[in-house]
Amino acid sequence: MAGGNRAGTGGQGTSSGRSGFVRLTELLTGIEPGQTPINLSVGEPHHPMPDFVGPVLTKHLRDFGRYPMTRGIEPFRIAVANWLNRRYKLPRAVDPEREVIVLAGSREGLFLAAIAARSYTAKRGDNPAVLLPNPFYMAYFAGARAAGCEPIALPATRATNFLPDYDAVPDELLARTVAVYLCSPANPQGAVLPRETIARIVKRARAAGAMIFADECYSEIWLGDAAPTGVLEVTDGDFTGVLTFNSLSKRSSLPGLRCGFMAGDGDFLTAFMEFRNVAAPQVPVPIQEVAAVAYSDEAHVAENRRLYRAKFDLADRILGKRYRYFRPEGGFFLWLDVNELGGDEATARELWRSRGLRVVPGSYLGHTAPDGSNPGAGYVRAALVDDLASTEQALHRLAEHAG
Repeated sequence: MAGGNRAGTGGQGTSSGRSGFVRLTELLTGIEPGQTPINLSVGEPHHPMPDFVGPVLTKHLRDFGRYPMTRGIEPFRIAVANWLNRRYKLPRAVDPEREVIVLAGSREGLFLAAIAARSYTAKRGDNPAVLLPNPFYMAYFAGARAAGCEPIALPATRATNFLPDYDAVPDELLARTVAVYLCSPANPQGAVLPRETIARIVKRARAAGAMIFADECYSEIWLGDAAPTGVLEVTDGDFTGVLTFNSLSKRSSLPGLRCGFMAGDGDFLTAFMEFRNVAAPQVPVPIQEVAAVAYSDEAHVAENRRLYRAKFDLADRILGKRYRYFRPEGGFFLWLDVNELGGDEATARELWRSRGLRVVPGSYLGHTAPDGSNPGAGYVRAALVDDLASTEQALHRLAEHAG
């Protein structure tokens, strides 16, 4: 994206570092909900917990009495490697000894990886950068700022199918880039990066000496026939400079387990572990044992995917063309255009006041450029994470509000 066509940086909007959820609470303070509240603001899956969680925890309760290995127990790392090898068409198998580590949820890794990459990559000049999609998951921006890098927010708008235009990133920007964040399926819009697009930005980033950090937490929630491409699939067996991040929060509806992984470039992971050993929490062994079982089972994942598809079937029928609705390729968010309803903040307030619906203004999820533009402005995000009955009720309220 040419210099004049990308978002800038600075202390505006979400780029101030303030949580969008804190801002939402402030926005709605003092307003009584007009109907029984339904919270659509947080992407916290409420599907039933897999049956194996309790028994596995009980079996390994004694392991809460010992310190876990920071890298992760062998059964966990093997289970993750085996899952990656099954799930993706990889050019070679992932090595569980060198190319997988456990995380206390993917957010921790996505944040700390930018800090580690700043010292790991070759000198990037006096103004190192980190590229991220806009809107974005706040951990990317926070990691860039903590690493002392300039966050460069690449707009993902309807005009670009809600994907950043990575092909238009100029070579001179990549030359000072420490890391490029990818998110597919995207949060919040649900867009999926085409395989060819991923391959091109991976090739360019590696040639420039920049890392690729792929947030693939929504990888198992696809709403069409084809599963999203994983970043490790486009590497021809060489994972240098490429890392994937994933967790059980979305895949297995276990957001409270706080367990995920980071996989890919073994040399970077070795350097990252030196930093993580002193800067990050260890993941309890019983939690990892549950995760190992979860990554070995696909039945509960298929059921989760079926439930999400059923909810979007409801959205297709109930919302129709209201809010310029579109069915995303993946994920579980509605990205609704509210420009004709007074904008995102006004709509969020009114949906709460009149309908009891708590949604997030899109501008709270995006970066505001010096020219005042924010690709999230004019949209609200609604998470379809509740059961079918609650989701149907919420969708009818949304439809009634739009008229």
